[in-house]
Amino acid sequence: MSKVSTKWVVLGGLLVALVLAGVVSRFASSDPDGLTKVSQDQGFAHTERARDSLIGDYGSVTGVVGVLVVLAIAGGVTYAVRRRHPHSEQS
Repeated sequence: MSKVSTKWVVLGGLLVALVLAGVVSRFASSDPDGLTKVSQDQGFAHTERARDSLIGDYGSVTGVVGVLVVLAIAGGVTYAVRRRHPHSEQS
């Protein structure tokens, strides 16, 4: 049985995450989320203030950027931890 390298597993996982964020998100429900629904049911939805965002509302671009940001943060933390604990400490 051949061993799959970590690099290919990470690349495969990244590809799946990007496809889900970029393609599948287009089919997300247009129904309001839980907080919006409660605010409508309780009659205070009209008090909502519009907020500007960096890249717009929910959608494909937002999902892809989110995946890349999470990847960058996770990669940065992994890099920092590895530099702090070098492999020389292993027995």
